[in-house]
Amino acid sequence: MSNLYQAYQAAIEENPKSRARDLAQTLNVSEGALVACRQGVDTWQLKSPFQDLLSALEPLGDVMTITRNDEVVHECHGIYNNVRFMGGGNMGLVLTPEIDLRLFMSQWFAGFLVSEKGRDSLQFFNKQGMALHKIYRTDRTNVQAWEELVDAYRLPVGDVEFDPVQTVKSEAPVLPADFDSALFAKEWSELKDVHEYHGMLKRHKLSRTQALEQIGPEWATKIHHYAVVQAIQFVQEESSDVMIFVGNSGCIQIYTGAIQKLMPHGPWFNVLDERFNLHLRTDLVDQVWVIERPSSDGVITSIEAFNKQGDSIITLFGRRKPGEAELPQWRDIVHKVKAHSYDEENEHVA
Repeated sequence: MSNLYQAYQAAIEENPKSRARDLAQTLNVSEGALVACRQGVDTWQLKSPFQDLLSALEPLGDVMTITRNDEVVHECHGIYNNVRFMGGGNMGLVLTPEIDLRLFMSQWFAGFLVSEKGRDSLQFFNKQGMALHKIYRTDRTNVQAWEELVDAYRLPVGDVEFDPVQTVKSEAPVLPADFDSALFAKEWSELKDVHEYHGMLKRHKLSRTQALEQIGPEWATKIHHYAVVQAIQFVQEESSDVMIFVGNSGCIQIYTGAIQKLMPHGPWFNVLDERFNLHLRTDLVDQVWVIERPSSDGVITSIEAFNKQGDSIITLFGRRKPGEAELPQWRDIVHKVKAHSYDEENEHVA
């Protein structure tokens, strides 16, 4: 057995309830490397291309999908069907009422079948060993279909070389010397679809937080750090529907619907519903913005949170489909959150 596996065993004995991501951080390796070192024990590589595997998941029936970043964990239950790929297979969509994903397959480097603590899962990682997406077997999963799938895609033990763990830099990005604020404001005001937004930022060579700082209060308002939690609380209190986006470099997972059970615990703010769970580290939220973008369906409003590196960690929208206007109830919730933020600022000034 490798030195890493022995270190993993020792760490597990010392902290049996620790999660893989936390153990990896303790051992100063990536989560992917920690999973790979267990091959032949409780872990096996999965055959690529992973597009084929993802397209074969529908017969499994009910599964749980997890997509996360360092600050937020997003869990949904549902059937993995209506899977589509485009752009030479590099872009993927899973479009069902319960499992709604955007897949960036060029980031998917390695996949594993993992059986630990009585739970079976399919886990996918990027080249740096960061977990992109996980699919868990549940009590409602078709066991025979699961076994047939893993038999078809499981590989013999083999080497997987992840890139070394890199220290995250938090230097503020520099505004491009040729940035044209007037042109940027004009293009923002002429947006017809929220999906045009990221292309616009790319053209102007702006990070997301730079764009919000440059566009001004007509379209973007910085609000207090607790605003995401507050918005979810208002959604629950008013029995409204919300869209919650959480992602990383390889996958964005979206929940659309109502929110019922809220449970804060230490730094974690949790949604613990039957078919949807959310876990947010409130202490790792660095910035929160209300963002308004014009579209052919009217102004679309979101609340988006960022970490210290300026990465988007969670985004909230009101429930809507293309061709539909924004829900007035969602707009009212956003206005309430902004008002609370304004009151909080005034209290600090006083």
